[in-house]
Amino acid sequence: MSNQTAVPAMDYKEHERTYEGFINFSKVGLFAVLNVVLCLILFAFGGNAANFFGWVLLIANIVASGIGLALGKTGWVPPAGVMGLLVVAWILTV
Repeated sequence: MSNQTAVPAMDYKEHERTYEGFINFSKVGLFAVLNVVLCLILFAFGGNAANFFGWVLLIANIVASGIGLALGKTGWVPPAGVMGLLVVAWILTV
């Protein structure tokens, strides 16, 4: 009998790399969505200054999320920094 139909062994290294990428994407995505919600709060309840900061920090969120996806395991740090700035802008303007 031939062994050509046997299923090859699982590539655990590739599996772990894919899992780490998924976890990183989940962390960055969570912060990105929370940042968008905070920007919407600034748009809805703030005045002109809050509207300005909301747009600036929404663009910063997009850039930080892209950088975070490229960083790897510490990719959650740039969107978390934008979240900190959003919280400060929210406290000062709303």
